[in-house]
Amino acid sequence: MKLTTFGLASAIALTAAAPAFAQTTEAKAAVDLNIRSGPGPYYDVVGVISGGDTVAVDGCLEKTNWCKITYDGTTGWSSSDYLAVGVNDMAVALTQRPETVKIKTVTYEDTSATTTKQAAGAAAGATIGAIAAYTLGGPIGGIVASGILGAAGGAAAVEPSTKTITFVRDHPVDTVYLDGEVVVGAGIPAEVTTYEAPQPEFRYAKVNGVTVLVDAKTNTIVKILR
Repeated sequence: MKLTTFGLASAIALTAAAPAFAQTTEAKAAVDLNIRSGPGPYYDVVGVISGGDTVAVDGCLEKTNWCKITYDGTTGWSSSDYLAVGVNDMAVALTQRPETVKIKTVTYEDTSATTTKQAAGAAAGATIGAIAAYTLGGPIGGIVASGILGAAGGAAAVEPSTKTITFVRDHPVDTVYLDGEVVVGAGIPAEVTTYEAPQPEFRYAKVNGVTVLVDAKTNTIVKILR
């Protein structure tokens, strides 16, 4: 599976095909994106933003890639790596936004919850490592390469069968925690243990509390089982 990052022309085509970006207090989800109860992979998933949908950005933490957002009546935290704003006809991740894009800086006050979640992750056998964006251009670059906002970059060439999905659900495994968010098209490190599935094209794992099917050859996430 090989993805390339296109340049300005593709970005312009992308934003022209999609609805115009709203004010800088709004952003679009580049992919189906988790909403978590707190700013980090240890926190529970409380909702999912559909790829291409607009969210209200209440603010972002200063030193991490997490923003407080509101979507369809749910308020929580999502990765700013996969929230895009329009800058000069290009889709830009909030993480990489220029100074001209003004986003309020917020804090997360519940430090005891953070400590508890991190301790739980350590007890579960947390893995040191990070989920890799699926192109050198970063998460939003991957969406540009795929041609449309909200596309499942890195989706499976062969769809997992009902048998495979049922098997994975019936054989749960321990979670590992990695920096970054779980999205289709991202890659997990080779050091993470994955498990055999009935279809040889796939293996599976539980990453950041979410069960994923990965391409057996590339370790790229191709389906998230919600």
